[in-house]
Amino acid sequence: MPNPDWTKEIPMAITVTDAKGIILEMNDKSAVTFEADGGRALIGTNALNCHPEPSRMKLEGMLRGMSSNIYTIEKKGVKKMIVQMPYYADGKPAGLVELSIELPEIIPHFIRG
Repeated sequence: MPNPDWTKEIPMAITVTDAKGIILEMNDKSAVTFEADGGRALIGTNALNCHPEPSRMKLEGMLRGMSSNIYTIEKKGVKKMIVQMPYYADGKPAGLVELSIELPEIIPHFIRG
């Protein structure tokens, strides 16, 4: 059975950079999300150029230290969780993955023991 490209049509934006911030991959939702900035034409460009200060400085620090950043935003009435995390290849920092997930108005929270 072939291995499906599950990232292509999943309803969250997935953007992948290399360790210098060059955009390597964008799934369909990411391309639509960043359509006004060029969509898939952003592949091969540096994600740092897509961020104004102070976001650019934050992203530069994440690339240097391969650290994570998780936060929520709201734009045009749509709430999103943004998850930016490093990924590794052969144990060495390879870049960052950004997930942008649209959130419902109310999110159940469970405490499990």
